[in-house]
Amino acid sequence: MTLAHAQSIVVMVNGDPITDYDIEQRTKLNFLSTRKQQSRQEIINELIDDKVKIKEGKKFGVEPSASDIDQSYAGMGSRMRLNADQLTKSLESQGVRPETLKSRIKAEIVWTSLVRGRYKERLIVSDKDVAAAVAAAGGDTDQQGQAFEYKMQPVVLIVANSSNQGAMEIRQKEAEALRARVQSCADASNIFRTTANAVIKEIVVKTSADIPPNLRKLLDDTPIGHLTPPEATKQGIQMVALCARTPTTIDTPKKREIKEQMYAKKYEATSKAYLQEVRKAAMIEYR
Repeated sequence: MTLAHAQSIVVMVNGDPITDYDIEQRTKLNFLSTRKQQSRQEIINELIDDKVKIKEGKKFGVEPSASDIDQSYAGMGSRMRLNADQLTKSLESQGVRPETLKSRIKAEIVWTSLVRGRYKERLIVSDKDVAAAVAAAGGDTDQQGQAFEYKMQPVVLIVANSSNQGAMEIRQKEAEALRARVQSCADASNIFRTTANAVIKEIVVKTSADIPPNLRKLLDDTPIGHLTPPEATKQGIQMVALCARTPTTIDTPKKREIKEQMYAKKYEATSKAYLQEVRKAAMIEYR
């Protein structure tokens, strides 16, 4: 493909061009993301959507900075266990410029901010609606005291080089010995404050709905005032002191799941209607 052909304009959106090269780049990016080949028109529609979203953002002063976009780009890489440079190299090896992904990220940031900001009231999911949806789904087994609010304090035995297996094993044994001595959160605080290279983190309070099932089981199996089994992390060996575990029906995993589903449906419907409105007002000219 010649440069002239690659840069030939296919569509003008509010005076902003979409070129053959833009279409080719987005096609490659989407295939990398989904492993599905989309039609040329689907790709063009996506690019038009991005253009009108960004234009709408400017109208309301929603313009993410380069650092905002870079932060989201790096976050996307970290979810794939890559740093930003590695993500860039991975994209380039598939013929995709990092700017192609960054422009898609920019449109997503702008649009999410617009929809949530302009239609905040419309997106509210009330507790009453959630309760009705839970009842319609057959009730919530977690209402019978199976959901809890946990008050926890993480503690870490620092290992300077966590890849040093010998050092980790020594700290693991030390952690087991300390764990046997702890009978309350006060014990944990006193013991770890006087332990070399140990860190006591801030107390956190979370409900069953906030915690993944494997950690939930671990906390439910841990007596109050005691520590969870030692776990290797990047910092060293971590344990969690369980200070309190209180039954709750306010926020159960079932309620959280249904609330998130209801919010997602409201968001999707609102976003779709808003986008249709913005596209209707746009000047879209095919060449």
